[in-house]
This record gives sequence, structure tokens and C-alpha cells, in this order.
Amino acid sequence: MTLFTDTFLIALIAGIAAAGVPLLLAGLGEQLSEKAGVLNVGIEGMMLGGAYLGFYIAWATESTGLGFLGGILGGLLVSSLMVLFCVRMGLNQIVIGIALTLGAEGATALLHHVQFSRLYPRLSDVATWRIPGLADIPIIGPALFDREPVVYLAVALVPILVYVYRRTHLGLAVQAAGDKPAALDSAGQNVLAIRSFAVLACGGMVGLGGAFMSIVGAGVFVPFMTHGNGFIGIVLAMLARGRPLWVLFGAVLFGACLSAATALQVAGVAIPTDVVQMLPFVAVMLVLLIAGRNAKLPAALGAAYVRGER
Repeated sequence: MTLFTDTFLIALIAGIAAAGVPLLLAGLGEQLSEKAGVLNVGIEGMMLGGAYLGFYIAWATESTGLGFLGGILGGLLVSSLMVLFCVRMGLNQIVIGIALTLGAEGATALLHHVQFSRLYPRLSDVATWRIPGLADIPIIGPALFDREPVVYLAVALVPILVYVYRRTHLGLAVQAAGDKPAALDSAGQNVLAIRSFAVLACGGMVGLGGAFMSIVGAGVFVPFMTHGNGFIGIVLAMLARGRPLWVLFGAVLFGACLSAATALQVAGVAIPTDVVQMLPFVAVMLVLLIAGRNAKLPAALGAAYVRGER
């Protein structure tokens, strides 16, 4: 039996897009937060918040568009707590991030049980945007160019953020907030406001990634369904060294590991589920061993800043 058939390749590439989008949004969001000096360990909780609220609103309103907006709102709600405790109050970012993740896991599981008990209602398929011409390309066309709008938005964020970081005053301010916040303060800029913006924008992107998982990827919300995707996003952001394009490459790599199970099942290859679920984490460890030592992080990453201090 030939493994690399058209059916297998289409399933693999489509799976990479479906699994890679949440990782891409999480990595881009974490990268923005880290550039501003905030180590946002709580993005796993933000992704869960977006997954639950996005699914619930999509189910209640029968509108996937409102569901995605709900996912952004869910991420913003959790990230606002990160802003309050870490940016404004200056508490330990790692401790608060872990607490937010654990809290979001418990809260979303409880809300799901109260709302649905033991039921797991499913959503209908999400409408796709077909790009004429490109969607007709064999194999990659149906897998990449007949996708949900969020897929195109996630990829479009990569060049947008590249431009923001390199060509705009906002990008320079975010970079300074992470590298030299005292100098930024001396220049008359509000370091806390810039960091707050970065963390909230991170929460919105991560929440959208969570909503994509529940609305598009699974069509259902299951407690703890993120399965560490947020933490993989943190690794992507750290290894990308401030480059959004590297986050995209990393999301494709880890998305391929996550999508391998579905593609192999389509090809008729039996493989234990536990082995497949282990693949992305094995890939994370290998990448960390190869490139982790050279990761360049902002000088003030994880350090609280009090306005006016030098």
C-alpha cells in the first residue's frame, strides 16, 4: 500500500492548517507579550477561556462569526487579570500565569458541566472562503485555499506584525518596554500602558485560537481540550527570537506532528493515539536541544516595572 497518496497528502496538509492555526495565534500573541517584557505563562488559560466562550456563543446564537468574537472576548477576560496582577500590581508573572491557567481549567470545566451536564452538543460546519484559481491547484489547493476566514487572518497577522515591529512607533515602543523600560519611561512613554496593550492583544489572539479549536477543529467544547497548545505557543515565541515568520514555521512543524494521526488514519495506518499525542512534545524537546541555547529574550522579560524608577 502506498502511503503518500493524494488523499493522505490532502488530509495531512489540511490537518497542519487546522492544528497549526491555534499554535500560530498563541505564538504570535506570546511573542508580542514577551517583546513588551511580560512572560505570559497564562496563555493556556486564555486559550481555554476563548475555546469555551467562543463555543458557547456560537452554540447559543447559531453564529460562528459571533462565536469567534466570543473567543476573543474570552481571551481578553483572562488576560485582563494578567494585566491587573502582573502589569499593574507587579506580582510574579510565572506564579500568576500558572494560577490563571489552573483557574481557567477549573472554571471552564465547571461552566460546561453546569450548562450542558454530560452532554456535548456539536456545532455545524463552518463556512469556508474559496480563493478562485488557487483552490484548484492539485493537493494543496483544497487543503490551503478553501479554508475558514480565521485561517487567512492568522497567516495575514504574520506580515502585519513584521511591519509593526520594524516600521512603526508602536513596534519600537513595545520593543523598548521589554528591553529598556526605564529609557522608554524617560522618553515620556507610559510603560505600563504599552505592556497592558501587549498582554490584552496577546489574550485576544490566543482566545481566537482557542475558539478556532472548539468551533472549527472539534466542533465541540471538551474540558481541558487545549492539551498544552498554549505552552507550545510559549516555546514557539521564545525560539522565534522576535521574528513572526519563525513562529509561522514552528506552527507548521508542530501542526504536522499534531495532524499526523488523522492523516495516517485516512491512509489506513493503525498507530496508537498516545504515540501521536506525544509527537509534538518530542518535537518541542528536540527543537529546544538544538536551538534553545541561542534564544534571545528581552532584557526586562518577567521583571515588574514601577513607573518613575531608574
